[in-house]
Amino acid sequence: MGRWIRSLCSRDADPLMLLLVLALGCNPSTAATASPSVPHVKPSYSFGRTFLGLDKCNACIGTSICKKFFKEEIRFDTWLSSHLKLPPSSLLSYSGNYTDDAKSWRLVDITRLTSKYQHDRADKRICTSLLKTKTCSLERALRRTQRFQKWLRAKRLTPDLVQGLSSPLLRCPSQRLLDRIVRRYAEVPDAGSIYMDHLTDRDKLRLLYTLAVNPHPILLQIFPNVEGWPFPRYLGSCGRLVVSASTRPLRDFFGAAPEVAADLALQLLAVLRSMATNDLNYFFYFTHVDAGTFGVFSNGHLFIRDASTLGIIDKEEGSQLIDGQQEHKDIFSCLTVDCQSALVSCDSIGEKHSLVMVCQDLLPRLLAGRFQPPVQVRVDAFLQRCARGLGGDGGAGEAMEELAEILKPLRSCDSRFAYRYPDCRYSDKY
Repeated sequence: MGRWIRSLCSRDADPLMLLLVLALGCNPSTAATASPSVPHVKPSYSFGRTFLGLDKCNACIGTSICKKFFKEEIRFDTWLSSHLKLPPSSLLSYSGNYTDDAKSWRLVDITRLTSKYQHDRADKRICTSLLKTKTCSLERALRRTQRFQKWLRAKRLTPDLVQGLSSPLLRCPSQRLLDRIVRRYAEVPDAGSIYMDHLTDRDKLRLLYTLAVNPHPILLQIFPNVEGWPFPRYLGSCGRLVVSASTRPLRDFFGAAPEVAADLALQLLAVLRSMATNDLNYFFYFTHVDAGTFGVFSNGHLFIRDASTLGIIDKEEGSQLIDGQQEHKDIFSCLTVDCQSALVSCDSIGEKHSLVMVCQDLLPRLLAGRFQPPVQVRVDAFLQRCARGLGGDGGAGEAMEELAEILKPLRSCDSRFAYRYPDCRYSDKY
């Protein structure tokens, strides 16, 4: 058969006969065997383990969402065509798109716990301080530490295992809070147990590393959005990247219309109120706020966008670190901060703490010059008094209610505020 086809394809073949085999082509090397059509190969984007931080695991956050990246079900906004490369690895955060069905996509934030420069600096510190070399296996080095050896032997996460870590989340730990961390740690199969039996050695190192570098993803996991907590939804981690629901930073709204500014300020006050008084009896406070601490969803709802500076005091159990325990420091205490930095005393945090910080750094930029003179004068007078520490006998609750009463009449009820529209039309609350 092959020889017959080759004869048709020869120079001496009848031109009419050649038309019969034109579709086969006249390459003798390919005409002899019928080959199936080659399917179109979809261009694929190449991920480097270094970009994701997988080359540093298990000194990383987790791997729960890696498949989404490699299946291209998470895409960066710059992935518009096959010739475009991944965004620079030096950025702290990226805007991306996420899908479950390859048809509908939703915006997500893809962030690093700290800058790549700080990560690299911390990695170098691990090698030079623990193994006296410039480069090393981070996992092997951290496994040898006294702290991690205690974690390996522990059945339960207790205050002595986290003492000296720089995270404000762990400055004043209670056993109840630590049990919640273990029970709701989302990078492992849910066991619903306060004991760490379901955590492998690898899982324990990832949890310890995350708590030491930046507790932001842990807070999103243990106080989930679906239960009403003011955090974006945690979707997963891959290497040293965290994926969560997308929000626009509050800084984007500093020039907003008066009714938008009033609405966001009222939501800000409501968040602060809920963080101070809630059903679980935890008191949340900020150690720092800036224009990126809070974010706004597309429906106008305000959330805490960056939880890395949040501390928690358990009003039910109190702190279970005794005097002197907070001063214990090791390599895990120094991954992102100077080892000599002093820790804030749990007793020094008052109910006005976070409100005063917001009055100093955020509310003036959101509310300055937005309203007519009678209202603006009252707003400015309050902000000045609040920024000075709210002198007098009134507490933070009374102060927030005072500002809320000024701003409530300025809100509008329309589709720009989808998180409360059209409910506001039928409720006296708005």
